[in-house]
Amino acid sequence: MNLADIGQLVQARREALGLSQARLARLAGLSRATINQLENGSLVDLGAAKLLALLNLLGMDLAAQPRAPQKHALALLSQTASVSYRQALQPGALADALVAGTLPPALVPQVATLLDEAPLPLIVAGVAEVAERTHTPPKTLWKHLAAWAQALQSPRAAWA
Repeated sequence: MNLADIGQLVQARREALGLSQARLARLAGLSRATINQLENGSLVDLGAAKLLALLNLLGMDLAAQPRAPQKHALALLSQTASVSYRQALQPGALADALVAGTLPPALVPQVATLLDEAPLPLIVAGVAEVAERTHTPPKTLWKHLAAWAQALQSPRAAWA
């Protein structure tokens, strides 16, 4: 769920309670423009404390719970890392390398791309999938990824 989804739920609840945007804004200590932007999906950031206070005011909560695991995350991660290369990164080869912690030279270009460009939620899902399949502690896999990032001098702040 993202802020735009939450905004739609807030709008529905506000309308069900018979509140105008202006009244809700005054009750919540926010501007009417903020409520409007939240409801129409154009608000970039609200801040957790303000969002939780608004939801509490409306009798709503924000349940933080794990999503269902992304299916085929490792395959998607391998595909993402292979977009610019003739030789595709095979999911099994990536999993084996992650578990072993040894990066075969043939995988270096694709893994460098993965570390620098793959969406972080996809990397997280891929690590979870490898950990589950191989019964390897996720902490070990993260340690291997971080070591690879350092060795390949990844500029991505997530690996610093």
